[in-house]
Amino acid sequence: MFDKICLILSIVGSLNWGLVGLFQFDLVAWIFGGSDAILSRIIYTVIALAGVWCISLLFRNDEDVVVAH
Repeated sequence: MFDKICLILSIVGSLNWGLVGLFQFDLVAWIFGGSDAILSRIIYTVIALAGVWCISLLFRNDEDVVVAH
């Protein structure tokens, strides 16, 4: 479940960077009061940590993943 949350946050971050690159529009900053607002900085940090966690997904074997049914 933690992996999925981190993956979702990484996707949100990549979409936000896409908006910045294409339209110079930072959705996180717009929602949370500017890029210097403390809440925006927390969101940026959480998304960055999720991205770092997702690096571990690249190095996992299929056998390491436990699927609960």
